[in-house]
Amino acid sequence: MEEEKILVLDANVAVKWFNVEPLRKEALTIRSKYASGEIDLIAPDLLHYEVANALRYNPRFGIEDVKTALKALQDMSITTYEFKGELLERAVELAYKFGITLYDAVYVSLAVLQNATLYTADKEVVAKVPLTNVKHLSEV
Repeated sequence: MEEEKILVLDANVAVKWFNVEPLRKEALTIRSKYASGEIDLIAPDLLHYEVANALRYNPRFGIEDVKTALKALQDMSITTYEFKGELLERAVELAYKFGITLYDAVYVSLAVLQNATLYTADKEVVAKVPLTNVKHLSEV
């Protein structure tokens, strides 16, 4: 991760910032590097919806916990991209090409279009997408 300057933040990584689960240490390393200005984080606007939904269905999170986590995520001012134009077109193409969900393809597409690296905790995405800038979170 030394040479990477722009990372696409996957929702499954951001959720680990708020929830104790495997690979949390690696996810917190990404957050720390962003907070110190060592890296920049970008994401599709889908990120906020996915994080909100994951936390909502976590039995350890109540209403106020979810609101607090989402406010903290919002306060980080991560640059987000709308699902339209070239991002939309590339995501659809990549979903079909690699046999992944459109949700996952949006993150992959953003990494491709912005010459960024996507770290994800989703082993299936890493296995199906043979791009050097799509890596498993365990590689952080």
